[in-house]
Amino acid sequence: MRIVRYLKRSGAKPAWGWVSEDRVGRLDGSPFGPYGRKEAKDHLGRVCLLPPVEPSKIICVGRNYAAHAAEHNAQVPERPLLFLKPPSCVIGPDEPILLPPQSENVEHEAELALVIGRGGRWIRPEKAADHILGYTAANDVTARDLQRLDGQWTRGKGFDTFCPIGPWIETDLDPADALITCYVSGQMRQMGSTRDMLFPVLTLVAFISSVMTLNAGDVILTGTPAGVGPLHDGDEVTVEVEGVGELTNPVRLDNRKVE
Repeated sequence: MRIVRYLKRSGAKPAWGWVSEDRVGRLDGSPFGPYGRKEAKDHLGRVCLLPPVEPSKIICVGRNYAAHAAEHNAQVPERPLLFLKPPSCVIGPDEPILLPPQSENVEHEAELALVIGRGGRWIRPEKAADHILGYTAANDVTARDLQRLDGQWTRGKGFDTFCPIGPWIETDLDPADALITCYVSGQMRQMGSTRDMLFPVLTLVAFISSVMTLNAGDVILTGTPAGVGPLHDGDEVTVEVEGVGELTNPVRLDNRKVE
């Protein structure tokens, strides 16, 4: 099933929904608890899709593909390399990625993301699937020059709009061999398969939960294949995950005034 958060009209409250072909139906309840499905009546093109979840935290995995580590002349980690993005990074489909004035080198990173459905701590790998609600596409947007300058990754990864996710949560996906591609203004930049992950999905859930409690709605970004590259004002970037769908965002300069 494909689960969405959406607005039916301007001024309405966000609602949970489910997608059937090109129609959206409302969920009576939350996907993190009991719910019922109402008839899918609304046309998908006539509603506004929001980020499919509002996470309390976004846990990311660095260098989880050997080829991506190699393109940065970085060592392959012996254990999952974790960092966090703040929830204020999150945007949904068609929302603009804003290029901050502090950076001269912002890059895309196409990724498979998973959404925690049932929280837990010290989750065993063989039980990890029971804690996953489903999967979505993500873009771990990165100010590469600031990441290298700081050493610590918080600033380079943490700007507002630097975590597009969507367009929905797919609950029926085998994450073992899903193709991930990224296009920038129609040009393919990245193509890789989740089979090439150094640390697969269930291992990541178990490892992360040995460090911190995972809450329902938390998002885990599982790493990016090789081929990351620059984004410029006027670009349009699309992340596609096989079996999930496409996540497209325009790229714009951040011209907001300092308050």
